[in-house]
Amino acid sequence: MNESYVYYQGQIVDENQVSISIRSKAFNYGLACFEGIRAYWDEESEQLYAFRLRDHYERLLQSCKALYINLPYTVDDLMEATIQLLRKNNYKTNTYIRPIAYKGADKIGPTLFDDDDRILIYCQPLESYTGKSALKVAVTSWNRIEDNMLPPRVKATAAYLNSGLASLEVLRRGYDEAIFLTKSGHVCEGPGENIFMVRKGKLITPPPYDNILEGITRDTVMLLAKNELGIEVVERSIARTELYASDELFFSGTAMEVTPIVEVDDRVVGNGHPGEVWSKIKELFNNLTVAKNPKYSYFCTPIYEKNEYEYI
Repeated sequence: MNESYVYYQGQIVDENQVSISIRSKAFNYGLACFEGIRAYWDEESEQLYAFRLRDHYERLLQSCKALYINLPYTVDDLMEATIQLLRKNNYKTNTYIRPIAYKGADKIGPTLFDDDDRILIYCQPLESYTGKSALKVAVTSWNRIEDNMLPPRVKATAAYLNSGLASLEVLRRGYDEAIFLTKSGHVCEGPGENIFMVRKGKLITPPPYDNILEGITRDTVMLLAKNELGIEVVERSIARTELYASDELFFSGTAMEVTPIVEVDDRVVGNGHPGEVWSKIKELFNNLTVAKNPKYSYFCTPIYEKNEYEYI
């Protein structure tokens, strides 16, 4: 592979120098949590912007707290480590950043009551996550995990077996992505993304108590809809059949960004094309992520110092 650097236990090192034991609890039991973060390259300003970096690391440390993973780093420490890592890799393209905090102990047993807590951050170029401009989706037969089982608001690696099973089911049936229902039958989210519905002039999305991840991109979409478009945003439970009656549907997420859904369960959504609300939010979102909107420039952390792009 090409030369690549990662952040591991307080240092930036060559990726080939890092190894994780086959006995690690993170590998054997999924005792880990993670974040997905995007950095966006702006050709005009020749700058790479990490999007909502502080919010992501605040959420990572909240997940660590829930999983009894004790890291000796602050949010500011992790932000600075990420900036230096991106500089070291000298990325000049849209980039995905993956911090993982995990239990490194190699003792038998799935207990979280162990020391040897570790953190690893790696990154890679990423443009379109799906490679598609619009999605055809289906409701999966797998229910979403619940807060008192394996809390979705904690981005635990083990929780993504639930996502993997749902994706496998619908992909094998020819769809692009899955939609989860809760045990009570309400619409929840996708395997790795939140969902929005436009109906009767309102933007509607499931509430936190319906076992969703409280997504950072989700929060951004709600902010833009309310403040920039003047659209009423409602957080409430959504029935499955409401999806069939919706005017628009779209996903939001760090990897997914803001992607329209044009078909659900073999029913056409709206007129079968990406909708007007999605289009406006997508345009606002694209400008926001590269610091083109001064109102939200605090969301964007510039990576490179002016006129300095090469790091060794």
